[in-house]
Amino acid sequence: MKVEILYEDSEILVCVKPYGMPVQADKSRDTDLLSYLKTYIFEKEELEEEPYLALVHRLDRPVGGVMVFARTQKAAAALSDQVQDGAMVKYYQAVLTGQLPEEAGELEDYLLKDAKTNTSKVVKKGTKGAKWASLEYEVLDEFETDKGILSYVLIQLHTGRHHQIRVQLAARGAGIYGDTKYNPLFAGAAKQYQQIALFATRLEFAHPATGEHMVFKAEPEGEAFDVIELDEF
Repeated sequence: MKVEILYEDSEILVCVKPYGMPVQADKSRDTDLLSYLKTYIFEKEELEEEPYLALVHRLDRPVGGVMVFARTQKAAAALSDQVQDGAMVKYYQAVLTGQLPEEAGELEDYLLKDAKTNTSKVVKKGTKGAKWASLEYEVLDEFETDKGILSYVLIQLHTGRHHQIRVQLAARGAGIYGDTKYNPLFAGAAKQYQQIALFATRLEFAHPATGEHMVFKAEPEGEAFDVIELDEF
């Protein structure tokens, strides 16, 4: 599986994460993005030891899209601060099975993660361990199908909670297309890391060394997004 590199210098590396690839090593032992990129740098620069490369944000395994990695500890700290402060701007495109309440709006919830099942759910404010989650959305288009309406949306993520977009949208009856974990329309389907129709399409941040405003974009592709060009699913 080849990874598209969008930008690289001595401080950062920006790439497009493929659907189905974990961002770091897990029990599956499948090739992960972090290890892939370390090997890429090692071979390209003909190094004698493993390069430093740090993960500063994440994407779920079945989600593709733009990611930035830090090549120095100083860059990692600076980028992590931007993530924590909300200064790193993240946009996603998604296809939903259903309609959202308005053409545009903000969704706010409290989410609770269950480590045993690796899932999250919307809970009441004040629930022990729950974290506030916020995102904005805009409906770009809607498609009539023989099984209901598909919504094509743009999402700006304000907080980075576990499975946040997938959980918040499913809680409104408009789950991500192909999401076997949160969308009941796909429950029971083969669920081993298939692509879902959620893609990190735009990433903005300040370069950790120069302070330059960096913007990177990529467009989704693959079966999960091809569905919006079809008459049925």
